[in-house]
Amino acid sequence: MATTIEPRLLRAFLAVADELHFTRAAARLYVAQQALSRDIRRLERELGAELFGRTTRQVTLTAEGARLLPYARRVIEAQDELLAAFTGTANEARPLLVDVNSPGLVHERVLARARELIPGQELMARYESGLTYAAAELLAGRIDVSFGRFAGLDPAVRERLAQQPLRYEPMAVLLPEEHPLAGLDAVPLDRLAGETVYAGAGNPRTPEWTDLARRLFDGRGIKIAPPAPLAVGEEEFRRIMAKYGNPVLAGIGFPAMPGSVLRPLVDPVPLSPVSLVWRKGQKHPGIDALRAAASSIAEEEGWLDRPADAWIPAPDALVMMNRV
Repeated sequence: MATTIEPRLLRAFLAVADELHFTRAAARLYVAQQALSRDIRRLERELGAELFGRTTRQVTLTAEGARLLPYARRVIEAQDELLAAFTGTANEARPLLVDVNSPGLVHERVLARARELIPGQELMARYESGLTYAAAELLAGRIDVSFGRFAGLDPAVRERLAQQPLRYEPMAVLLPEEHPLAGLDAVPLDRLAGETVYAGAGNPRTPEWTDLARRLFDGRGIKIAPPAPLAVGEEEFRRIMAKYGNPVLAGIGFPAMPGSVLRPLVDPVPLSPVSLVWRKGQKHPGIDALRAAASSIAEEEGWLDRPADAWIPAPDALVMMNRV
């Protein structure tokens, strides 16, 4: 067994372990698949252990691969922290890529405030839509910051990310203008009993949102609409929703849609917990500015104040009490 192991080999191992697919892992690392396979074989030789089971149809972690995984993560996280500590000048010059999910959401206000705090630093907006998808992009280094429901991520993913609670966003329902509930100023949750509500089921980018809906609807006689074609852009979303005719579960800050009305949900007031999320150990002045902007706006707007009649799942309440 080798007495030293190159971090590059551990990065290759982690990429394959995360993706369980050599082609996707190679694309994530910007290397040829053959080169990635060579690195994995070399690591296996140096450790004297088979790390992956390989067939023509799938890649799986072996018991030895699973044993290596936490050690490899700690080594790479430590190396990233070391590099960040000694490459501050180069890192500060690099644009920070900030996923604000979708146009028109309050996350853009946080980004705008952060830009005011550090006008000399470039903060570039991205629109990835869905924290589950964005988390994979964060860990791959393709974006730097995102927003969303942190408790809805897989625990193994959460361990590699940091978060700062930003907002308890009241939830709402988007209704066609002709819907019987559209004339109400606010919709009591029990009035949705018997309805089938769209909550992103089947969208691989947003399972954390569908999970939140299931928790909210459980025992209330509200069904989650089956998967609909994934719509990209406001016009396509409006067309698909009009075609299927289901109410849509949304946050209160959801942008206005022609032919629809947005109504807050009450009795109780369900809350969608939103955090600012970035890679654990990552250092960048843009992240500091985003955290400061998030804190100041949250305090000014009372974003972290919970109504007395609020509803929120217990795991989310715990996450929102802590900074990870």
